[in-house]
Amino acid sequence: MGATACNGSKDSSPIFYLVGIPSLQEFLFLPVFFIFLFLYLLILVGNTLILVAVVAEPSLHKPMYFFLINLSALDILFTTTTVPKMLSLLLLGDRFLSFPACFLQMYLFHSFSCSEAFILVVMAYDRYVAICRPLHYPVHMTPQNNAALAASAWLTALLLPIPAVLQTSQMAFGPVAQVYHCFCDHLAVVQASCSDTTRQTLMGFCIAMVVSFLPLLLVLLSYAHILASVLRIRSREGRSKAFSTCSSHLLVVGTYYSSIAIAYVAYRADLPLDFHIMGNVAYAILTPVLNPLIYTLRNKDVKAAITKMACLQGSGHSRALDP
Repeated sequence: MGATACNGSKDSSPIFYLVGIPSLQEFLFLPVFFIFLFLYLLILVGNTLILVAVVAEPSLHKPMYFFLINLSALDILFTTTTVPKMLSLLLLGDRFLSFPACFLQMYLFHSFSCSEAFILVVMAYDRYVAICRPLHYPVHMTPQNNAALAASAWLTALLLPIPAVLQTSQMAFGPVAQVYHCFCDHLAVVQASCSDTTRQTLMGFCIAMVVSFLPLLLVLLSYAHILASVLRIRSREGRSKAFSTCSSHLLVVGTYYSSIAIAYVAYRADLPLDFHIMGNVAYAILTPVLNPLIYTLRNKDVKAAITKMACLQGSGHSRALDP
């Protein structure tokens, strides 16, 4: 593909050409396809297991697990906006996206990313109330309040990317705009434009910083209060029990912000374009694939519910096979 030229008709919508990972040799497409497919299936199966286990097991009908199923649903939606197109690109060489499809993918990718950050904040608040104000927990974390907190996280995140996406859609593009990425990431689409990209790049960067660092600040503030409360507990067993209720969430937060840091360093550092793209791909896949592993390996309640579900399924098959 040649350089983008702005000589298309104003009445026709541009088509976006996904370059993918520029230096990836064609003979590696199939191995990379199977790696991405395996990770995507792991995300779908792991997060679906958590969703079904929490809904089916009455002992998990608690605020903490209500927010966990929101997180699992987000992980499925988040990866489904980008990974199937990446798989199609690698296997079939399907690199083209229409104007509406590209901007819908951009909007959903950034909306679900924001939603995840806000749900992690709500989960941190849940742990803060449980540990720092245990007597007020039943009053603060009612089903109505939990639904309102989750809905606020989703709604805020669905609204935040709209200005950037709308303004980017007004930029000038050639008839075939080259997007140096595996999907329609905001910055990659802006750079594919023929217009001056300074304003849009700055806006995207500012929104990303607000969405990343404000939730992180709120999470750190919650855990500062939690740490102060836990250190006031005199028994070692009590401190250990309090920390254990936070360990899975802390690991998920660490994974989420580590993947953001990888994407940010890859973008800001003077690295080849491939590193920028792979940093963003890692961000799109790393957290969703690790979240279910963290919660099934480290959370004994979720692990017990999934084991119970598997045993019931197994016994059901056994009874069906008995004469």
